[in-house]
Amino acid sequence: MPHKATSADAELILKLYDLRREAEMRKARNWWLSFWPESADDFMKVGTALGTQENAWLRQVGSYWELVASLVNHGTLSKELFLEPSISGEMFLIFSKVQPFLKELREQMHSPTAFANMEKLITSAEGGMERVKMTQERMAMFRKAQLAKAS
Repeated sequence: MPHKATSADAELILKLYDLRREAEMRKARNWWLSFWPESADDFMKVGTALGTQENAWLRQVGSYWELVASLVNHGTLSKELFLEPSISGEMFLIFSKVQPFLKELREQMHSPTAFANMEKLITSAEGGMERVKMTQERMAMFRKAQLAKAS
């Protein structure tokens, strides 16, 4: 049974927002906006480049959203409140970037639980996968515009 959002949920959302505003986290989040993996191999190039800034940013943002999704999946945070687009939009963006090749990525990483908390939350949410598809379509449009601008 879903729990009704409380003032404690609101406080947690605001704390999570503050964590997203931390200086290094902002850099990591900005990097993810320009990271366009088109395959598990593209992701693995960064994921295996230990010691690089990009590797740290990849792990920082990915693990942040996995942690938050876990809180929601376990009922610590109201699912309905968290799934508001203004709160969870970035999680959908991150998941949308890896979802097309998630199975292969898990195999290459030897990690069957990679992105599992986000996947569980999104697939259990009404309209969750439709939101992923819309996000992917919007990202493709942005990517196309970005490439056109660069040429």
